Amino acid sequence: MQDAKLNDELRLKLLRLLAERPAMSQRELAQALGLSLGKTNYSLRALIARGWVKANNFRSSGNKRAYAYVLTPSGMQAKLATAARFLMARQAEYARLEREIAELRADVARQPAADADSRSLRDA
Repeated sequence: MQDAKLNDELRLKLLRLLAERPAMSQRELAQALGLSLGKTNYSLRALIARGWVKANNFRSSGNKRAYAYVLTPSGMQAKLATAARFLMARQAEYARLEREIAELRADVARQPAADADSRSLRDA
C-alpha cells in the first residue's frame, strides 16, 4: 500500500541515507534525493513523528542548527520492512515488463509474415 504523502521509494531512500550519513543536513538530503527543502523537511518530520528517526542536536557545535538524524530501533525495522515491500513491488513490475516485452517480440516476429501476406493479397 502506498502512502501518497511519503511513498515507499522516498521513505526507503531517506532511511538509507540517514542510516549511512546521520549528520547530513536537510539541504544535503534534499539535494541527494532531488527534492525541495520543504518536501525534505516534511518527510523528515513524518519519520520523526512515527518514531523512526530521532533528531539529536550537536550541542558542542558552533552551528546550533546542526543535527544528527539517527534511526531508532523501530526505524531500522521500518527500513527493512519498506525495503521488502519495495523489492516485492519492483519484482512484480519486472515480471509485468518481461511479459510485455515477450508480447512485443511476438508481435514483431509476426510482422514480416503479416506484411508478406498483405502484399500477396494486393498482388492477386
